[in-house]
Order: sequence, then structure tokens, then C-alpha cells
Amino acid sequence: MGLLSRNKPNRWIFLAATVCCSVLVACKSSYYKKKTDKDVYSIIEQIETDLFGESSEFSVDTRYSERLPEDISSQEIIDDRNFKEEKYIDINTSIDLAIQSSREYQNQKESLYLTALSLSETEFVFSPNFLARSTASGDRGSNGERSGGVNSRLSVNQALRTGGNIGASFANDLLKFYTGNPRRSAVSTISVNLFQPLLRDAGSRVATENLKQAERNVAYAIRDFSHFQNEFSVNTVLDYFRLLQNKDIIRNRYLDYQSRTNQTVRLNRRLDAGLETSVGIGQAQQAELSTRNSYINVIANYQTTLDRFKINLGLPLGIDLDLDDSALESLSQEGLPLLDIDAEYAFELALEYSWPLMNDIDRFEDSKRKVYVAANRLKTGIDFFADASLSSDRPTDYTSFDPDDIRAGMGVEFDLPINRFRERNQYRSTIISFEAALRRLSLALDNKRNQIRLGLRNLKQFEQNYQIQKLAVQLADERVKGADLNYQAGRATIRDIQDAQDDLVAARNSLITLVVDYLESRMSLLLDIGILRTNRNAFWIDESAVIVDLKTGQRKSEESFNEAAEEGDDLALPTPEELFNK
Repeated sequence: MGLLSRNKPNRWIFLAATVCCSVLVACKSSYYKKKTDKDVYSIIEQIETDLFGESSEFSVDTRYSERLPEDISSQEIIDDRNFKEEKYIDINTSIDLAIQSSREYQNQKESLYLTALSLSETEFVFSPNFLARSTASGDRGSNGERSGGVNSRLSVNQALRTGGNIGASFANDLLKFYTGNPRRSAVSTISVNLFQPLLRDAGSRVATENLKQAERNVAYAIRDFSHFQNEFSVNTVLDYFRLLQNKDIIRNRYLDYQSRTNQTVRLNRRLDAGLETSVGIGQAQQAELSTRNSYINVIANYQTTLDRFKINLGLPLGIDLDLDDSALESLSQEGLPLLDIDAEYAFELALEYSWPLMNDIDRFEDSKRKVYVAANRLKTGIDFFADASLSSDRPTDYTSFDPDDIRAGMGVEFDLPINRFRERNQYRSTIISFEAALRRLSLALDNKRNQIRLGLRNLKQFEQNYQIQKLAVQLADERVKGADLNYQAGRATIRDIQDAQDDLVAARNSLITLVVDYLESRMSLLLDIGILRTNRNAFWIDESAVIVDLKTGQRKSEESFNEAAEEGDDLALPTPEELFNK
């Protein structure tokens, strides 16, 4: 008895037509995009949860993602980059803007997405892969005989984690002659096959190596992206503080310029009274011009740095940014956020918390597996294969199958290791790669230890320099006052006053530079150790952003994080207030 009724062959035609219509209607490009995103985001979510205990709800979508490429014109991009407005941003806002608009940040997200996409392709091999294909053709022979036919195939194939492969297929061949001796042929064939290595290429350790490596590559990419997120936020904060530092330098230069201008006015009055010589006036005018030039230069430097900051944030250059000066004022008033930690203890923390170092260690383990797989390829090939097929009754009944007509076969194929030239060379190359990976790991460990030791030395140096520079500012301020009094008493020259003023400006600028340099060194060290999390408020100075209690070495609980988180020539030059829109 046939598997399908002889009286209802149209079921096959109806089924094929239904499947074709469904595929043509349902499978739009947007469907494939959504399905791909679903698979990739699922992979990232699962591995993030395995690594960190939680998922970040990762997405690569931008404001253009839901639009068709042909709907986005170059003029729209031009208009977008020409956008202008005034915008006030504090540090947290700048970080949010950078995450939303930074081109570099989006590139890193897309890199992670593509790594996970590669894993989905590798996983696909170990799942049932279906294929449906149909070919219609017509033919005219030299004798004028015309014929037409339809050849259809439906198959499924799957790679096994044991190293083998299993597949099944259904084939349907229809052939009809329209001239000469009209006749037709309709045959269906069902077949299954199995292939399984027994020695060489056998076992999950070898067969799933590519899958395992692809999974680990996604884990590495997630760690790298998480480290990048912290590093990116730190760099954004440092760029912000550098701008505030430049603003402070501009103010110091402007005060110096005003002082030199007032000094020139006062000397001119003394000259009129016969109390000053023209030589002193010339020196004062030269000093005034020099400070004016310095003021113009620091303004240009600030504006260049500000434009670079906008580009890093992904903002149009036409946006006029107003920065929050209170952040630098608070940092200056509080002093340096000291970090007391031993170098060896910091290195032990890095082994546990530094994501780049974890990747270096795990990549070394990858190289060890590669040696095992290459050694397996040197073995004798012993492969088991089996297949079975069943065809319908000939010549025209393609719906009737007789189980007694099954054709089956099996066998074993041997591949003796007589010629393993390529495999031999690959094995030797893998061993060399392993030893290179060993050296890379040892270098990574040494570099990490060196980074930590250097970072701690820099912090100690900055701490000492900071105390010295605070004293230098006080002394320079007293020198300016003393020089002015001595000049009025006739015990000092105008050059003494100018030198004292130069030293005061330099001392003030050096002090604020030291504060920002220390902040940069401190955050860089915490990043190298791997214990700074930039998703905390004021992470640049708040100890709650350090995920480890440096005294006990214990990781802080989430509760502790939440508890801790809560006119004339003058008119030609803009004042700092005018420059910063105050």
C-alpha cells in the first residue's frame, strides 16, 4: 500500500503551491533582518549573562536603522551636520551624548554584533538545514521531439557533534513528451545517509572546535566591548576636564593681561608725574603685548580642543556647547582623590577583574586546543557510512512506495596515514603558534604588572608635585604683592613685578594641570586593574565606582553601590565670560 493515496496526486501540487506562495509573501528583507537580530541578540544576551550575571540589552540600532537606504539622501546628512543650537552639557550629559552619537562607539557595537553573527553561522551547521529547490525545463530534440520536465528536491542535512553527518532527501522527477510518442514519467525517491568518522576527525573535542572557538570569540568580544565602554567613558570625562582646564588657563591669562594693561596705565601716570622713565614704560608695553598674544593663543587652542570634543561626541560643529565649570571647581576644592593600594595586591586583582587580561589567558588555552586538533589530523582515517533509498513505482506513479524495494548499503572507508605532508606541517606550525601564545601571555602578564607599578609611581609623583605646586601658588601670589609694594617704595623694578606675575600665572596653570593629570592617571590605573565601573555617578571621584573594597579585597555588593551613589583694545578681545556664554 502506498504512503499516499493514489487517487489524490493533486495534494502534492497544492502543497507545493502553498509553500511557494507563503515563502514569496512572508520572506521580505525586513523579516530576515529581524530574524537575524533576534538570533544575534539572543547569543549576546546569553553570553553576557554567563559572564556578568546580567544582560545589557545590547542593540546596534540607530535612528536610521528602521529606514530604507534609498530613503536617506546625502542632503539630509549635510543638513544634519549643519545643525546649530546652544546646548548646556555637564559631564554626565556628555557621556550620554557620546554613547548615543559617537561614531567610534557605534563601530565597536557593530564589531561585537558581527562577531556574534559569525557564531550564529557556525551554530547553524549543527542544526537541521533544510533545502527546497525545483527546476522546470523544456527541450526540443534534433528529430523535432519536444518534452518538458520538473525536477524538485527537498532535503535536510545536519552536522553531528560527534564529527559525523546525517541527511535525508525527497526527490520528485516529472518528464513528459508532447510529440512523437507522447508519454510521461513520474518518479519520487526518498533517501537517507549517515557518515561518521571513527578515529580521525571523530569526537566532539575535534568536531566542535570551530563552534567552541566561535563561542569564545564572542565572549572575548563582549569583554573587550565592556572594557571599551569603561575606557570610552573615562576618555570622555578626561576630555571634558581638559576643556575645563583650558577654560581656567584662559581666565588666568586674561587676568594676567588685565593686570599688565592696568600696570601700563599706572606707569604712564607715573611718567607724566616724572616718577618713571620711558624704559620702564617700554618694558611694560612689551609685557602687555606678550600677554595679549598668549591670551589669543590659548583661546584658539581651547576652540580647537572644543571642536575635537564635539567630533568625538558625534555632534555637529555648529552646536555651541556651554560646559559646567563646577566639576573642576569641586575637584580642586576636594583635592586629589588618593588611592592607597599595594602593587602586588593590585596585580592579583587584575588577574581576577581585568577583562583584557582574562582574554589573554583564555586565548592561551585556545592555542592548546589547536595542538590537540592538529594532532588528531595525523591519525588514520576510519569512516563509517550508510545510506538507504526508496523509489516510487515506475514509470508514472510517484505517490506509491513499496517498502520491500528499499535499497540500503553501508561500509567503512580507510585512509592510511601514508601521505600526511600537509597535516604534518600544520601540526608543527600549531606547536610553534602555541609557544608564541605562551610568550604573548607571559608578556601580557609582565606588561600588566608594569602598567600597575608605573601607574602607582605616577600617582605618588603627582601627589608630591601637587603639594609642592600648592605651595608654589601661595609663594608666587605673595611675590606679586611684595614686588608691587617694593616697587612703590622704590626697592624693585618693573621687571621684578613682571617676573612675579609670570610665575604666578605659570603656578596656577601648573596646579590645575596637575589635578587633571592625577585624575587621568588614577582612572587609568583603576581601568588597568579592572575594578572601575563607569556606570556609577561621578565615577571619576566617587569611591563607590571601585567595585572592590581595597582593604578587604571583597567585591562590593549592589546595595553598597546604590547607597554610595546619590571696549578700546579690550573690546577687541572677548572676556572669558563672553567666550563661555556666561
